[in-house]
Amino acid sequence: MRTWMWLLPCLMPSLAWAETQVNIVGLFQGKAIMVINGGKPRTLAAGEFSPEGIRLVAASSDKAVIEVDGVRRELGMGQAIALSGKGAMAGSSSVTLYADSTGHHFADGYINGASLRFLVDTGASAIVMNSGDAKYAKIDYKSGTPVSVQTANGVANAYKVVIGNVRLNGLILNQVDALVMEGGSPAVVLLGMSALNRMEMKRDGIALTLTKKY
Repeated sequence: MRTWMWLLPCLMPSLAWAETQVNIVGLFQGKAIMVINGGKPRTLAAGEFSPEGIRLVAASSDKAVIEVDGVRRELGMGQAIALSGKGAMAGSSSVTLYADSTGHHFADGYINGASLRFLVDTGASAIVMNSGDAKYAKIDYKSGTPVSVQTANGVANAYKVVIGNVRLNGLILNQVDALVMEGGSPAVVLLGMSALNRMEMKRDGIALTLTKKY
């Protein structure tokens, strides 16, 4: 018994050093449902550890705070993160997203290092973002090619640009075509076909796995 008690504190951190993907699929006050490394959904109460060494620090209906090797991360409903070592982002060729209650797949990612919210949209021919987000990502969109695009509200002005890099939980795409719309629409970045065509998309229930092809 004493041997096992001595091993347990050492074992849990060592498990967390391996690459681990955490997906939040349910949120409640004091509890969160998460999928770890593509396994079955697991419910953790605040303060509990998963077998992989992931601790749920706190949870509400809006977000969960997890801790790995002393490093804390905040995740919202449907968000995922890849962890390796001291809670760092891990490089990966794939990412799994989980649909929200409306059936949409959202993800937190980066464009040119700027943190932005994405929505998977197979109906968009390219990545589409508003001009405010483009400025935040340090994209000189007005040096791009002016184009007119058809939207639900009619014809709008936009600029065709090339994004240096897009990152979703470790999955990285370089030199991706995009459209920047003048104004505040769309409210989130649409992850359209200029990016999705470079990934294999696999649906399994509410899970959507994107795997980089090139």
